Amino acid sequence: MKKILLLLFSAMVLVALVACGDDDASTGDDGDSSGDSNGLRVGLALPTQSSERWVLDGDNMKKEFEALGYEVDMQFAEDVVETQVSQIENMITQGADILVIASIDGEALTSVLEMAEASDIPVIAYDRLIMNSEHVSYYATFDNFQVGVLQGEYIVENLGLTDGEEGPFNIELFAGSPDDNNAYFFWDGAMSVLQPYIDGGQLVVKSGQTNFEQGATLRWDGSLAQERMDNILSAHYSDATVDAVYSPFDGISRGIISSLTSVGYGSDSQPIPLITGQDAELSSVKYIISGEQTQTIFKDTRELAKQAVNMADAIMNDEEPEVNDTETYDNNAKVVPSYLIEPISVDIDNYYEVLVESGYFTEEDLD
Repeated sequence: MKKILLLLFSAMVLVALVACGDDDASTGDDGDSSGDSNGLRVGLALPTQSSERWVLDGDNMKKEFEALGYEVDMQFAEDVVETQVSQIENMITQGADILVIASIDGEALTSVLEMAEASDIPVIAYDRLIMNSEHVSYYATFDNFQVGVLQGEYIVENLGLTDGEEGPFNIELFAGSPDDNNAYFFWDGAMSVLQPYIDGGQLVVKSGQTNFEQGATLRWDGSLAQERMDNILSAHYSDATVDAVYSPFDGISRGIISSLTSVGYGSDSQPIPLITGQDAELSSVKYIISGEQTQTIFKDTRELAKQAVNMADAIMNDEEPEVNDTETYDNNAKVVPSYLIEPISVDIDNYYEVLVESGYFTEEDLD
């Protein structure tokens, strides 16, 4: 009997110790919540890892969300629309509390957003507006019309047109991807500056390709831009020189540069024409330093990531996200409340101040 009582007493003590241990561990977790999960899950859908820009965006947002305690499911669809739709569907079924989507095709997500709405999941459109859906809660982006304006102004100012130079100068025009709503804003902004000079004859488009559809570059593909520039040069510039190229994106610019250098541009007798760009991708900034590309538009994705995260966190805390535009971005189903960040024009004169001194790149990055 004594042995039985001793065994029972020992078992009771053991249970009590285990219970105390559990309580202590639980108290320790509750007492230090720094970096711990808040129980909320973010679905982060991005276009592709083949563009440096989207990798940086994703890394910045993931870091910001995790610092606030969110679990992040980040997926890249490698510019395949069906893959992105499937990824978003999986995010929904796996319990995402909010979605942040940089769409590949802004018009291809209507059905999957209805699925998100049915599960009461808010959606933030990131940099690219999602079209034709009422289920887009907010939009975080840059002032995309202003991007085009800055590109157009750079061309006319650096050709001397604003100082009375009459030209004519030969220019060719490239546009972005027709399935990306931003591409139209970039084009419209640029043409608001360039069109008067085209109409006045100071700028001449020898190819005759002067509308968005003719200049469009599907998926912002640099190889398609190179192929188109090859065709333009062979058909229209056998006895003429290109003075400027309007390009809306660095990847397109690099394709254009490859085309130009393949036929002899880049020498003292035939210098590279003035070429714009966008996103301040590392390889294109190096091109600017070496004189192959003239300009790019810097869009500080660190700031955009912070804004998107702030929007999502406000929604998750039943607060009103900060916006500064409630008129511009109509997705054909609603005007989406938006926050716009100002872009910055970058060239050889200010790249160090804007990109290196801000910590976006290091000097070693640009070597």
